[in-house]
Amino acid sequence: MVQTSVTPAIVARGLSKSFGHVVALSGVDLRVDPGEVLGVVGDNGAGKTTLMKILSGVHPPTEGQLLINGEEVRFASPRDAQRVGIEMVYQDLALAGNLRIDENIFLGRERTRQLGPVRLVDHRANLALAKQHLDNLNIHVKSVGQLVEQLSGGQRQAVAIARATAFDGRVVIMDEPTAALAVREVRKVLDLIKDLKTHGISVILISHRLDDIFYVCDRVMALFHGRNLAEARLADVDRNEVIGWIMGNKGGHGVPDRPDRTDEAR
Repeated sequence: MVQTSVTPAIVARGLSKSFGHVVALSGVDLRVDPGEVLGVVGDNGAGKTTLMKILSGVHPPTEGQLLINGEEVRFASPRDAQRVGIEMVYQDLALAGNLRIDENIFLGRERTRQLGPVRLVDHRANLALAKQHLDNLNIHVKSVGQLVEQLSGGQRQAVAIARATAFDGRVVIMDEPTAALAVREVRKVLDLIKDLKTHGISVILISHRLDDIFYVCDRVMALFHGRNLAEARLADVDRNEVIGWIMGNKGGHGVPDRPDRTDEAR
């Protein structure tokens, strides 16, 4: 593991997860510092999805330890992870197309106001806060009151990222955020991920697109058959080495650059 003197935003030590007799993860370590973008790569069945579901509170680990800002935590649900600032942006985004942008950002966590004996959703406050948050993240939309179904794929991804960071999210986990985007929208989303660093937000990026990994990440780690295989700063590794890791070659040398092979890595 790469070590620094900074208190990490999140640390996983020896995480293992079994589903009956199937071992999905075995002794996996991970560390992400504040404002750092970590790329996670690996072929199908490498354990990436299981690891991210543990980090986001979907699955409890069979063994291992998870620390947030130096404090050990245990999650019983994704809500527990959200309470300590860990948010997950899934590939399908989980946005409600028939709701406005502000309603999606605050869905389930709306600002309310008291009206006699009842509390009502404060739509004016939610609109204003959503606009302020989008402006802070340099996300541009025609109107915060637009329906999400009217947005482009890149704009929808930006709204999902805005939702993940609207409630003091300090670690955002993203699963293939550019996989379904047109080429012209990919760079906008990647630049948004870069911009999160200026706000001190850490990002864990799962991607099979090495162009994305090398453009936006500070470090990359590879999983293979549910175990840590290799890890390095992007400045210290080349594409062929990372492709080799995905294929299970820890040295990474002598592996041909085959985009058709890496496109299968999830």
